[in-house]
Amino acid sequence: MTTQSIISRYKQIRQFSEKICEPLKTEDYVIQSMPDMSPTKWHLAHVSWFFETFVLGKVNPNYKSPNEQYAYLFNSYYVQAGDRFFRPHRGMLSRPTVKEVFEYRKYVDKYMIEFLEKTDEESFNKIKVVIEIGLNHEQQHQELMLTDIKHLFSMNPLYPVYKPIEKIAEQKIENINWIKFDEGVYQIGYDGDGFFYDNEKPVHKQYLNSFSISDRLVTNKEYLEFINDNGYKRAEFWLSDGFATVEREQWLAPLYWRKIGDKWMYFTLNGFREIELNEPVCHVSHYEADAYARWTNARLATEREWEVASQGLKIEGNFVENESFHPSAKMDNNRIKQMYGNVWEWSQSSYLPYSGYKVPEGAIGEYNGKFMSNQMVLRGGSCATSKTHIRNTYRNFFPPHSRWQFMGIRLAKDVD
Repeated sequence: MTTQSIISRYKQIRQFSEKICEPLKTEDYVIQSMPDMSPTKWHLAHVSWFFETFVLGKVNPNYKSPNEQYAYLFNSYYVQAGDRFFRPHRGMLSRPTVKEVFEYRKYVDKYMIEFLEKTDEESFNKIKVVIEIGLNHEQQHQELMLTDIKHLFSMNPLYPVYKPIEKIAEQKIENINWIKFDEGVYQIGYDGDGFFYDNEKPVHKQYLNSFSISDRLVTNKEYLEFINDNGYKRAEFWLSDGFATVEREQWLAPLYWRKIGDKWMYFTLNGFREIELNEPVCHVSHYEADAYARWTNARLATEREWEVASQGLKIEGNFVENESFHPSAKMDNNRIKQMYGNVWEWSQSSYLPYSGYKVPEGAIGEYNGKFMSNQMVLRGGSCATSKTHIRNTYRNFFPPHSRWQFMGIRLAKDVD
């Protein structure tokens, strides 16, 4: 990781954030459609605040923010970095303007590039890990930008099209095959030379019983069978909190699905259209994924089973670089298909620290560790994830009721 490679990667990632914004109108940047999402304008400013706070503020004693209040407005959850504006009210921030936020980005970019071009090796080595975290952090927010834009547009009765994409020819889907893994002791956790998040460590051994995992994702067609069998009305398939959520929220189908006449339609970033039966089912909560698995007499994989099953597979699939912004039925060449891209795959594992995990010191330590409560782990990335951002040890996490991210289902089974 040299200064030149970092400069190139920095420019590419920062430019891609702005490329995501190209289809938007000014009004689209500001609205917050629910407390869990953030306006696009806020995302753009927050990732700039990250570099300003954790890099420029540390390496440049003469650096001065263009507006001291940005530290308050665009801090997310870093308590040790200072006070924060109330998250559910981010949509109230009509000021600074969209133009001013883009100017803020240019301002931060100018000082970041200047630092990287002029810094000595010793200074660079002290801060390079934080810069790499910042770049991966921005890629995470690129994914959030797309999922938040989708939720925002879905609330508009005009159903705006984010970006028209040519429809892909229908893909043939084979029946699920089950890939067996023998019981044994397996190595879990990141053990490479590239970037990783602290929650992927330490590397450790884990004993697993024999299990099988499905060789592809669950499709819309298969999930429709669950719906048509009154799956959302049958408490025997649901966790107690899950069924209470179904009743309270009156869920009848995945998020963005609507039945019009005798047809199921869904909202996508490519428009409102009839569902494609062979595509992976998407925008389901952990509760729905778990209930569907029970209905099929299967279960969700543990995150350790998922990691073992993915070892040795090529990281290929439907990522954000394809700019389809939607799950695809297309299969890759791995023996277990669709492990990467398309949809984040719910596991049955709670998000907890690995044995021996230590939270990094300082505000940067708030990145992962403090969320290890009331969350479930997802693996594999989605159609909104960058291919350069994912690996088989990557641990994503969300509360079990969440479903506005690109979240789907892969089945597993015990082996007698």
